[in-house]
Amino acid sequence: MFKKFRKNLLQLAFIIFSLYLFVLVFLYFYQRNLLYHPNENNYSGDKISVKIEKVKIRTSDNIELLGWYHEKNLKDFKTLVYFHGNAGSLENRIHKLNHFQDMNINFLIIAWRGFSGNKGKPTEQGLYEDGKSAISWLLKKGVYEKNLILYGESLGTGVATHLAQNKNYAGIILETPFTSMIDAAKTFYPYIPVSFLLKDRFENYKKVKNIKLPILVMHGEVDQIVPFSMGKKIYEIANQPKYSYFTKYDNHMMEYDEKLVSELKSFLKSLN
Repeated sequence: MFKKFRKNLLQLAFIIFSLYLFVLVFLYFYQRNLLYHPNENNYSGDKISVKIEKVKIRTSDNIELLGWYHEKNLKDFKTLVYFHGNAGSLENRIHKLNHFQDMNINFLIIAWRGFSGNKGKPTEQGLYEDGKSAISWLLKKGVYEKNLILYGESLGTGVATHLAQNKNYAGIILETPFTSMIDAAKTFYPYIPVSFLLKDRFENYKKVKNIKLPILVMHGEVDQIVPFSMGKKIYEIANQPKYSYFTKYDNHMMEYDEKLVSELKSFLKSLN
């Protein structure tokens, strides 16, 4: 009787282990499908009210990126480069971009490779290349490095912090930043060895220490995707001068209300 029980127990353990191993293999090979969501749509039909020019930006690995460019005055105003999050098309950011028309800035927002009809597949190194190409495109138009502001939204904070290291840009804005993709993944997969499996790590907590620019960190306390503690940690380890906009009721998609817009305007004004 005991031998039969022991045999059944071993068989059950083997089945559980095999299933767990299958999950690990699946996550390793399909992790980027879980991380990047180019087809997810939160677009609610907003009409863009700020004047934009649709542009094409070619990367060094020969991928053409769609960008929306608004030029107000390159000489007198700073230029903001917007790096969006891991889901949806550029249309999903219209409700934010419309507020920029009331600010004295030029801006460029790019769609990542694999997003908004762009060719290619998103990876950490690929997104860094996309971001670098956007900045190079602006520099070729005559924008000075000291007049550039990097804006990272969620996943885009990983690109913004990477590219802002040891640079002389005007400033950087991080909306709902994470400490690292490993930390973020652990909140969803606590029983998976993500430190071992994860390919795209986006280690913001290391890189933000190398940023010597004015920085604004924005995060909501009820964020259910990137824990608020991560945004707070990024703010704590950031160098001065630093500013924060923390709210009690915002989820991951922060409300672009009068208070947030006012905070953005104040930060941008401080850079002049």
